Amino acid sequence: MTRIGGDVVVETLRALGADTVFGLPGQHALGLFEALRRADDLRVVSSRVENNLAFAADGHARARLAADPHGPVPVTPMIVSTGPGALLTLASLQESRAASVPVLGISSQIPVAGLGGGRHGYLHELPDQQASFRDVVKSVHVVRSISQIPTALREAWESAATAPYGPVWVEIPQDVLLAAANLPQLTSVTAAPAPLEPLPELVAEAAKLLDAAKNPVILAGGGALRSGAHDELRQLAETLRAPVVSTFGGKGVFAWDHELSAQSWMEDWHTTEFLSAADVLLVLGSGLGELSSNYREFAPRGQVVQVEADLGKLESNYPALGLHADVRRTLRALLEQLTPRTPDGRAEAATKDLLARVQSRLDSQPLAAERKLLDDVRAALPEGTQTFWDMTIAAYWAWSVWNPDGSPIHTAQGAGGLGYGLPGALGAAAAGVRSLAVSGDGGAMYGLAELATAVQHQLDVTWLIVDDGGYGILREYLTGAFGQTTATELPRPDFVALAESFGIPARKTTVDTVRTDLADALRTPGPSVVVLPALLKMFAPTHLEHS
Repeated sequence: MTRIGGDVVVETLRALGADTVFGLPGQHALGLFEALRRADDLRVVSSRVENNLAFAADGHARARLAADPHGPVPVTPMIVSTGPGALLTLASLQESRAASVPVLGISSQIPVAGLGGGRHGYLHELPDQQASFRDVVKSVHVVRSISQIPTALREAWESAATAPYGPVWVEIPQDVLLAAANLPQLTSVTAAPAPLEPLPELVAEAAKLLDAAKNPVILAGGGALRSGAHDELRQLAETLRAPVVSTFGGKGVFAWDHELSAQSWMEDWHTTEFLSAADVLLVLGSGLGELSSNYREFAPRGQVVQVEADLGKLESNYPALGLHADVRRTLRALLEQLTPRTPDGRAEAATKDLLARVQSRLDSQPLAAERKLLDDVRAALPEGTQTFWDMTIAAYWAWSVWNPDGSPIHTAQGAGGLGYGLPGALGAAAAGVRSLAVSGDGGAMYGLAELATAVQHQLDVTWLIVDDGGYGILREYLTGAFGQTTATELPRPDFVALAESFGIPARKTTVDTVRTDLADALRTPGPSVVVLPALLKMFAPTHLEHS
């Protein structure tokens, strides 16, 4: 068979290290999918809707990174067609950008002659498709000839895999993908993301501040988790005798039950005050955004030292000694200069006292059912199960309460869009990871079509749907703000019957039986669905009342 431009794309992806591609065909992308058909060593995972395809690619990359944080950066390719197909991925790519997930989006384009903004009337034509992606992804790369394909893909791969990780976008015109390729077969394309090392002078200054601190505290964010700084963070905390608070995105980088772990109650005033009172607060891989600052109520009274790979986030919210660097590399450099402290029990006692105050505040509210549900879901999971949470009340609880040790948590709180749970978990399952998706009934409606994907690829995913008859968290917000709700109450299908119509084992459960039913479903190979009718409530917001 004649090699075409699509084959050069596939060869380049294979050489760069891809073994799985998420793809949804379209007319302009036929050359890519013909090439994928010929590639018997590159798995293609499909989807029913492009935004879910992009969420699945995101979940695949997150799951692989969680499973091997010190391995090669798991850039995950995703292929879609021009115009409507490409544009449907934007909301999902916003989540990947906000959460720094390395997804390589590849889109076909109209023929080369149509590029440049003219209105030629091609199918799916946009005046400037790449402009739609420029402020969403890390970088955009446009190919105009077959010879440009290997370098463009290598540059995009390196961009995605360079800290801070993130999604990138490559566009290849239809006629380039279908044209005969005169290049030799490619096997040696490699990517070499540049390491983001800290400046020695800044490391020395940070070490000086930390050594002199009497009450140091560490805030570990998503950048610490993605850099694989688990061991270095533990060593640093024990060297400084410093309590560690994890942001929602940083959950899992520090052992949940460590004596210095203040866990991740970021929306609790006691935790906000604990961070504010540090004489030196070491912020690792967090921009101290809205959620991590308890809706801007965080007000540091000491020195902030911020280590951040995303230059735009450095000192974007609070003044700090800023180190633009990879967290793991920075912690290694700091450990060489810090003086270990003799344990005296004060940091451990302060951590224990903070957690006790958080629990006391929760105990004062009628939230036993919600707390039991999260405990039961966690207890039902086999070791190593990764969890993917939609924007639902159960997820809002999980951000704070979930113990991620042995069961990593992935959520859509980066961009905050609905529909992430099931497709994210399907992407993880495609990586060979047992996964649990958690959605509300409103969010579940975004991804119902992907039950077909789960069956088609026999992906080992259990989907827990908490059915409260609408957009539960928005119901709470509207009722709390205005005393009534609007457009949040939703008709929905019989989720059990719908799943069974796909041949998927499904059951309805209760708050009393969910632990057993969920455990049984997780032991069932392939996809399964558990539906829990329940009306959950959130704990009282502390950024409104400091108590």
